[in-house]
Amino acid sequence: MANKKRQRVEERGHWGSKAEFLLAVAGNVVGLGNVWRFPYLCYKNGGGAFLVPYLVLVVTCGVPLFLLETTLGQYTQEGGITCWRKMCPLAEGIGYGGQVILLYSCMTYILILAWALLYLVFSFSPQLPWATCDHYWNTAKCIDFSAQNKTLEWTNQTNTASAATEFWEYVCGSTAASGFFLMGQEESQPNTFVVPRRRRVLAISGGIEEMGSIRWDLVLCLIAMWVICYFCIWKGVKSTGKVVYFTATFPYVMLLILLIRGLSLPGALQGVLYYLLPDPSRLADPQVWMEAGAQILFSYSVGVGSLIVLGSYNTYNNNCYKDCLWLCLLNSGTSVVAGFAVFSVLGFMAREQGVPIAEVAESGPGLAFIAYPQAVAMMPLPQLWSICFFLMLILLGLDTQFVAMEVVMTSIIDMFPTVMRRYGRRELFLLLFCLTCFLSQLVMVTEVGLWYCLKYNNASETRNEAAFAGCAQGGMYVFQVFDYYACNGTCILFLCVFETVALGWIFGAQRMCDIIKDMTGVHASPFFKFSWLYLTPLVLLVSIICSFVEYQPLTFNRSYEYPAWAYACGRVMTSSSILLVPGWALYKLAIGTGSLRQRFHHLCQPAPDGSLTQKRETELRHSGEEVQHCLTSCGGSK
Repeated sequence: MANKKRQRVEERGHWGSKAEFLLAVAGNVVGLGNVWRFPYLCYKNGGGAFLVPYLVLVVTCGVPLFLLETTLGQYTQEGGITCWRKMCPLAEGIGYGGQVILLYSCMTYILILAWALLYLVFSFSPQLPWATCDHYWNTAKCIDFSAQNKTLEWTNQTNTASAATEFWEYVCGSTAASGFFLMGQEESQPNTFVVPRRRRVLAISGGIEEMGSIRWDLVLCLIAMWVICYFCIWKGVKSTGKVVYFTATFPYVMLLILLIRGLSLPGALQGVLYYLLPDPSRLADPQVWMEAGAQILFSYSVGVGSLIVLGSYNTYNNNCYKDCLWLCLLNSGTSVVAGFAVFSVLGFMAREQGVPIAEVAESGPGLAFIAYPQAVAMMPLPQLWSICFFLMLILLGLDTQFVAMEVVMTSIIDMFPTVMRRYGRRELFLLLFCLTCFLSQLVMVTEVGLWYCLKYNNASETRNEAAFAGCAQGGMYVFQVFDYYACNGTCILFLCVFETVALGWIFGAQRMCDIIKDMTGVHASPFFKFSWLYLTPLVLLVSIICSFVEYQPLTFNRSYEYPAWAYACGRVMTSSSILLVPGWALYKLAIGTGSLRQRFHHLCQPAPDGSLTQKRETELRHSGEEVQHCLTSCGGSK
């Protein structure tokens, strides 16, 4: 009996209910970017005026691509690679490129969750470690806002740092007069900082060349997150569909609690007004439109195959048309609401410190690990609000992480169904995938035990984080290279252009509309056909051109420049996903038979029947039954 179970080809499966699909997609698209990226972009790029380019690009790119990919998955019932074999074999490289980006993302995104877990653990301390300046990593320049009269001290001093900032990023620095010297350093050089390595979370080093030793506290957090993600998806859609009931809904509970708390704080109104106050002049800046486009591509999870895989577990007649519209509305609505929760707290913090909101507004890790922790440290019951915030961050990022892992797993398993859909093989392959990613990313959690010397300009009268830019953890440099080059918006822009050309022009936009009608019984708006053919690819191409024009090499905190080999590695990672599309097309043309014209025409043709899923599943089960029959016969003959 056990032998028969191992040899049987398991069914691909479907979502247990429509709610599972909706929650899985919502959990995937609503992530960290909605909380720490969108609000910052909104205030930075014109406040309420930023909603104009954002909504324009949502309508012209976000929603059409969202619907296109979900429809593709539901129709083919295949993963992110094999779906292209049914629709447009010439474009199969799009699937491979998307999986490469997801592989890079799996290695970087989970590290943010490890940071958040480390903060969550510290949140249970009797006193938050980023609230005071009496720890071994703090410097003489540290400002403790929990003490009285520190606001005046903050506003009057230059080159100061908050306790939250030093906990996260700053090194321990002192001028030559303080008695700290590098070996061989001349005392006559007063403009030199000698920086002992004492940063708490990042443990910053002098550059990417100085990797240092492993940060074991971060490694333990990283292992914990990988274990959680493993068991969230180890049984495939059966386990994922149940987990999302919690991971996709509980963050909204936390967000609502933080929103109510934030709006009740003094100074919250000023923060909200700063967040939404429109500045129409910013609409003339192309950079504003580019940042709105990048935010939509990442937030809507288009271009990498995530929506294709999630949609492929739907039943054929699910109304994906209506689902997509509601999910897009939920995604963008969450971003706007999160802005109120974030900026109400930033308004409170600015009021308490007596500084403009612009000086406390941060984006990305700066918001999650410096600005917000510093704000909750100034509230009553700081541990409670810190736990709520970091628990929300972890859950927001968790389902995005394990859905990305599920997409990669599904796409690979669908390529080798007779081999991979056997008892226990998925679990073993997933374990191998997690171990490989974990071992590969250990370089991102290293530190340097050496001191680092950096130049400091005494003439500067402003507090400047860039002065400490060169002192980042060696692993943090690697993390930024991955994030900036391997998972950047340009890669996704290219894949989305290829996708709209393949499905809108080669397969046919009208055929996609007919598929929606056949599956859902609803006539898709003619606007989507127009978008797939003209509007979306045109907007994407303009965005690509602008991204090349506005390109700037990566720097750390605006001052540290990476060595040439690091930039070369970054460009290789960028091209590794983009070049797979034309590379695969050329490969298929080269190995085909007939004239070049015949080969091209053959590769542009969809499968005779695009929805061969049921037939294929029957063939796979029949294949498994034949194997079992053969084993039984052989065993009987012995």
